[in-house]
Amino acid sequence: MNQDSKTVEHKEKQYGIRPEAQEFPMMCVLSFVYVCNARCPNCPYTNSEIRADYKDRPFMNEDTFKIIADQCGEYGAWIRMSGGGEPMLHPKAVELMEYAKKVGAKIGLITNGSRFNDENSRRLLEAEIDMIEFSVDAADPETYSKVRTGLNWDNLVENVKRMVELRNRLKSSTKIIASGVNQVGVDIEAVAKYWEPIVDNFQRRKYLTWGINDPNKSADPTPYLPPEEMIPCPFIFERLNIDSRGKVMVCGFDIAAVTDMGNIHERSIKEIWHGEGFEYYRRMHLDKKAYEIELCKNCPDWKYRSWKHNYWKIVKNAEAKRSEVLGFQDSEGCVSETDKD
Repeated sequence: MNQDSKTVEHKEKQYGIRPEAQEFPMMCVLSFVYVCNARCPNCPYTNSEIRADYKDRPFMNEDTFKIIADQCGEYGAWIRMSGGGEPMLHPKAVELMEYAKKVGAKIGLITNGSRFNDENSRRLLEAEIDMIEFSVDAADPETYSKVRTGLNWDNLVENVKRMVELRNRLKSSTKIIASGVNQVGVDIEAVAKYWEPIVDNFQRRKYLTWGINDPNKSADPTPYLPPEEMIPCPFIFERLNIDSRGKVMVCGFDIAAVTDMGNIHERSIKEIWHGEGFEYYRRMHLDKKAYEIELCKNCPDWKYRSWKHNYWKIVKNAEAKRSEVLGFQDSEGCVSETDKD
């Protein structure tokens, strides 16, 4: 990681940067699809024309995904199935996630929960994908119809409960969580109260704008990183984002893929991670000069990034609950479905 004969020092004590990110990003966040079966009012894709720009590649190609999976697998890195739409709409979603697990990658699926049935739920759990996050945003059908327009509340509840019950019977290592955006019109505590007994963990998400959504719709604008302190954004030190064409963006704020750090069909993820582009962003953030960068200067969501309340903490907490639930079942003498066969 060189720039002008000077190396950026990852100061773990000061910034919480993890040793796992030194060689390769801890997470590759994929815009796996650019299609969706919902019209959520808090979604930047609902409120923009970004999806129209990807009419040539609404689904990530199989070869693109496998390049990413193979490289992530080498380092045991996470692939986060997220981005421009509902990942389970991809015609090969389950097959590709199974492939990624076989080559050693970790998988974190973010889903609206609408496309699950017994077969695909079982396959994902038997593949032991690492975590499934259901974006729920509500605790009742009336609220759900407003914040998750186009989806069905009863279908969501049925699919989540099936996934948890099947996970417990199979004793799969998959963690299952739910999340809710803390937005105006939603009682986030009621949402948490409803879902916490069902899943391994409930995550209260900040309302993000991506420079597109109305910031006044946030029900909790309290920052994690006080803007005046110019604390480096953690994202550029632990993860990167890849669109359906294989293009790498510097961070999740750039959902329109304005930045171009390289393409995984031309350079390896590791080469891009150690390239001049990321080095420039890291150096500017560490030197407290990020406001000289157009993208960062105009990022309204930087203040909602956190070195402490992050994905890795959620994974840890969810695993603790999963282990507790399965351990309790064992102590009660429950027999798993695999034991019955």
